[in-house]
Amino acid sequence: MLPLVMLLLAACNQDRAPEPRPFDGNAALAYAAAQVGFGPRIPGSPGHAAEARWLDSLLTARADTVVVQRWTHVDVRGDSLALSNFVARFNPAATKRVLFLAHWDTRPRSDGTHVEPGDSAKPVPGANDGASGVAMLLGVADALKAAAPGVGVDLLFVDGEDYGDFFTERNDVLIGSRYYGAHQVGPKPLYAVLFDMVGDKNLRISQEGNSMIGAGEVVDLVWDTARKLGYGAIFVPYENVTLTDDHVELQQAGIRAIDVVDFDYPWWHTPHDTMDKISAQSLEIVGRVALGLVAREE
Repeated sequence: MLPLVMLLLAACNQDRAPEPRPFDGNAALAYAAAQVGFGPRIPGSPGHAAEARWLDSLLTARADTVVVQRWTHVDVRGDSLALSNFVARFNPAATKRVLFLAHWDTRPRSDGTHVEPGDSAKPVPGANDGASGVAMLLGVADALKAAAPGVGVDLLFVDGEDYGDFFTERNDVLIGSRYYGAHQVGPKPLYAVLFDMVGDKNLRISQEGNSMIGAGEVVDLVWDTARKLGYGAIFVPYENVTLTDDHVELQQAGIRAIDVVDFDYPWWHTPHDTMDKISAQSLEIVGRVALGLVAREE
């Protein structure tokens, strides 16, 4: 019979997630600042073009292969938008894969709940809504470049998520994830995790409704990983909001996809979604959870 202390140690080890690769939250915060520095990343704008070049360069230097999906989207007004998805692939020969994604564009107008009078025509800087998810995925790319994964990992940066009105212009939102769903790269992943608005200094991530309906077992996996890494107070195990986001388009394309999002963010879709609202610590917490998921599949 094992001594009691050994039994307790064994029980603790069973409740511990595999140690993830190191994640540099400060580097991720710098990636977010670089994006905000480009200005609004609205399709067709100089900031959008600058970020596209920047992403292409960074991902090419980090991933084993990079697939760039380029297409033209015609919006409800008849305007043609040049859009691009970037797929950074690690261990591309592996058939066992996970997919992480974020959107890299920003909203052309401010229409959030807390928009102030006179601000509705202003674009959204997108420090949290756009830049934080991209920055976190770039931090994951750094970690996977330093220590190659034993499973396949695809990092998908989708375009055109936030362009139109989510209620009246449904064809002009979630454009990149819908395009990817119709033009998937490589084998279907075990699951996909969307990271959206994950940099809030007051980070608290609840379980999203469409994720629970469409891929509840993936929600359980992510929240269990966060708990085992010591982030149970950040990834809270209850449903708080139901969102139409990029994960819904992937679900409709047959991918078990969920949304990791902190929607309790007063500056959502306002001109005040700026760098002072996000933190390296929050990016590091979410980045470690993403890398913890990779470690669990290895």
